[in-house]
Amino acid sequence: MLEGIRVLSFTHFLQGPSATQMLADLGAEVIKIEPPQGAFERSWSGPDAYLDGTSVFFLLGNRNVRSIRADLKDPAWGEAIRRLVTTADVLIESFRPGAMARLGLGWEEVHALNPRLVYCSLSGYGADGPYRDRPGQDVLLQSLSGLAAASGTGAQPPTPTGASIVDQHGATLGAVGILAALHGRARTGKGTLVESNLLGAALDLQIEPFSYHLNGFGARRSSAGVSSGFYKAPYGVFETADRYVTLSLNALAKLDALFDDSWFTEVGEANSYDRRDEVNERVAEHLRQRPLAEWETRFVEHGVWFAPVQDYAEVEHDPQVQHNKAIIEFEHPQAGRVRTLGHPITYDGVRPGVRTVPPGLGDHTRDVLEEIGLDAQSVRSLVMENS
Repeated sequence: MLEGIRVLSFTHFLQGPSATQMLADLGAEVIKIEPPQGAFERSWSGPDAYLDGTSVFFLLGNRNVRSIRADLKDPAWGEAIRRLVTTADVLIESFRPGAMARLGLGWEEVHALNPRLVYCSLSGYGADGPYRDRPGQDVLLQSLSGLAAASGTGAQPPTPTGASIVDQHGATLGAVGILAALHGRARTGKGTLVESNLLGAALDLQIEPFSYHLNGFGARRSSAGVSSGFYKAPYGVFETADRYVTLSLNALAKLDALFDDSWFTEVGEANSYDRRDEVNERVAEHLRQRPLAEWETRFVEHGVWFAPVQDYAEVEHDPQVQHNKAIIEFEHPQAGRVRTLGHPITYDGVRPGVRTVPPGLGDHTRDVLEEIGLDAQSVRSLVMENS
């Protein structure tokens, strides 16, 4: 659907590469401009996860992308990149504020070169303000935004989530902003400066609980089994005789029938928030008496909302995950067989796949330079300088 759209990607870490990969999955031509040593994610991977020397962190966010190896501080390369800018529809960058301007590639300079260009800037906290120059990283934003403080039980310290949800939501917001700006350009012919940041993404994830707070409804973390300060019990993770299960938004009358325990009716629905710690503790006492398989049968019988707590090995083999074809595989020339998550959306029932595997550093430098009209001698000179 984005065939014919050229995207220049000055991105690293997760937020930027994930946003550009979404666009690449949809058919955009994404050209990743990397420094001579390569983008950060080529040489870093969370648990030192490398497949035959190739970073899994790089492999999960750079499919369907072309790579240019360029020294942006070299005047010759600066001229080549500016020429490339004139051919592009979108530029997306995730450097710290001010870095692109110092390279002569800030919004004002680029907009003068190509007024139709959509320019997307992804940052940690925004283009200006007191936190402008702070490092923006997922777990730091979970802490700063209130997300960590709102998670877990009252007996626990603040609890960040087990995934980089702020980075990934920031990537999605960036891609949405770009698509909106491209649609606007189709009407006006003019490019737009799109700005998104991780702090905004972290807050957007909490639009429901934070709005309760803003409107005067306070909350406290429960001491037993509930993961939100705003919901009635039972809401959260509980232990059965053999494993954990999550219950959500179930009326106390259902629990009365489920456990054959009139105590829940005596408490009454009107008191289920104020007495939620008691309710959770009572639910926990019942659930510990039987294994999950027995409870699942009874949950279905009584219409109880539940989900087993699964680890990644179980998620991988979950029948709905497999049915949705959420996991994809491809062969990489160096890493070998790679398995990762695919594009999360289908279009007319079809999920975008892997057209090209994540590229080697500078794989497409020569091709792209020739495509924008540089002569053979200039191409040789620039490629040699970065070899």
